[in-house]
Amino acid sequence: MREDFADTLAAAQAGEQRAIACLWRELQPRLLRYLNARERQAAEDVASEAWLRAARDLGKFEGNEIQFRAWMFTLARHALIDWRRRARSRPQICMDLEGIAERSVDDDPATDAIDAIDTERVLQLLGRLPDDQADVILLRVVAGLDTERVAAIVGKRPATVRVVQHRGLRRLAVLLGSDVRTEQGVTP
Repeated sequence: MREDFADTLAAAQAGEQRAIACLWRELQPRLLRYLNARERQAAEDVASEAWLRAARDLGKFEGNEIQFRAWMFTLARHALIDWRRRARSRPQICMDLEGIAERSVDDDPATDAIDAIDTERVLQLLGRLPDDQADVILLRVVAGLDTERVAAIVGKRPATVRVVQHRGLRRLAVLLGSDVRTEQGVTP
């Protein structure tokens, strides 16, 4: 999309559905991966809220594709923070939804199962990190943003983001090593 991003953005700002769909197709999978890692049960709702905020302010946006991606992840992060605040202020209702939703048939169940295990393991490991470390790693890896943009999103200096990322990656390596030793039956 890089070659024609300016044209796509201008068309989206003019309300052309084709252009809006192009932006959505480009960013939605990354937004969902980020949000799934941060708050799995609310990822779809929070992503929708981020896109609603983007639609409201799209006409005011000026910048290139990387700036647009950073802007979208900023909106998603703020929508997530707002969702968490609202969730704390309302009671939780737990339901067993096993029989309610009918699952669609997948083309390759073996591949889907392996992907789900890998994704689940990554999400579990990221969930064991402090929030700031998980946020920085996800924004750098999933969103593909540079250190300066991540710093602006999380409200830290770029040097601090690099330190947080380094500590998070070191912590992930330790966690991954302890998980491997546990799977092999070796106790630390």
